[in-house]
Amino acid sequence: MTEIAERVKADMTAAMKAGERDRTGALRLVLSELQKAAKEGGPEGADEVAVLRRERKRRLEAATQYREHDRAELAEGEEREAELIAAYLPAELSDEELEAIVREAVAQSGAADPKDMGRVMSLVMPKVGGRAEGKRVSGKVREALAG
Repeated sequence: MTEIAERVKADMTAAMKAGERDRTGALRLVLSELQKAAKEGGPEGADEVAVLRRERKRRLEAATQYREHDRAELAEGEEREAELIAAYLPAELSDEELEAIVREAVAQSGAADPKDMGRVMSLVMPKVGGRAEGKRVSGKVREALAG
């Protein structure tokens, strides 16, 4: 079991002992997804951060749906779970850090216009290492290539 999974398991045990049912349930689901991804292998099997981001995104999307249908109490529960998952994610890159990585990749690839976006993204994403969402990265790359 990897470091993040071990931490989730330890926190789940502590939550169980403390009688925190909601927290225990959320951590149990997260641990299950991490273990499933590890068994399956593949691109996400090795990347626990990707699994955590996916699970966090699912919770936020569910919360949005619940709010749209006037189910605030369910939305709040999903948002609490998303926060819980976010605590296991590495710190997000600041805008300045991300822009510096993008500038370096643009210079390295020799990209000149938006049609070179794929080349720049292929250099940026490994350097970002899961510390920024793809949508945010592509926005910064688009800005750099447009301006």
